[in-house]
Amino acid sequence: MTAPHRTPPFRTERFKAFVDAVVAIAMTLLILPLMEAVSDAASGKLTTAEFFHEHSGQLLSFALSFLLIATFWMGHHSQYRDVERITTPLIWINVAWMATIVWLPVPTAMLGQIDTDPLQKVVYIGTLIATQLATLAGGMYLGRRPELSTAPPSTYREGVLGDLAAIILFAAALLVAVLVPEIGYAALFLLLLNAPVSRLVDRLSRGRSRDSDVQTPGPAE
Repeated sequence: MTAPHRTPPFRTERFKAFVDAVVAIAMTLLILPLMEAVSDAASGKLTTAEFFHEHSGQLLSFALSFLLIATFWMGHHSQYRDVERITTPLIWINVAWMATIVWLPVPTAMLGQIDTDPLQKVVYIGTLIATQLATLAGGMYLGRRPELSTAPPSTYREGVLGDLAAIILFAAALLVAVLVPEIGYAALFLLLLNAPVSRLVDRLSRGRSRDSDVQTPGPAE
């Protein structure tokens, strides 16, 4: 009897090259509003100092988003470094991740050109949360499919803890940014607490596991 046909996994080389290309394009798109601003400044006969003064918001939003996308890319590279096979669910998880990366230049342009309001903060930081959620989904999937990677399961567990910590901190930053307008996007500096929050999440998860083991009844005598 003929064995059922199974769709072979995707080649990791093409997958990683595609992700890298998408990230590179998204990072390049961040600069386009500034290029237009330079043309407008030239038409308005602005000096270089006046340009930097009038477009300081755009410059800061460009630098912030460029740094965040670079950080997300480095995390993605670390997560998929030892992956040897790519399945269809993993492809779709990464399509979602790439969608958030490609979208980020839009709220970035809003940051530099539209007056700040609560919804703008929700859109921008919400996009960062969505990216981190997609990263978390990839880490959890790989942790449950050890045959796809040569990395030990502990590697993906540590990554998942870091992703959970980042999601918590992004959510906290969003709350602070909305409730305390004077702080605004500076609330994203909370991300510097990722390491201690990761350790806290780890301790809580281990404690919950131990409690679960203690409460699980043993076999009847």
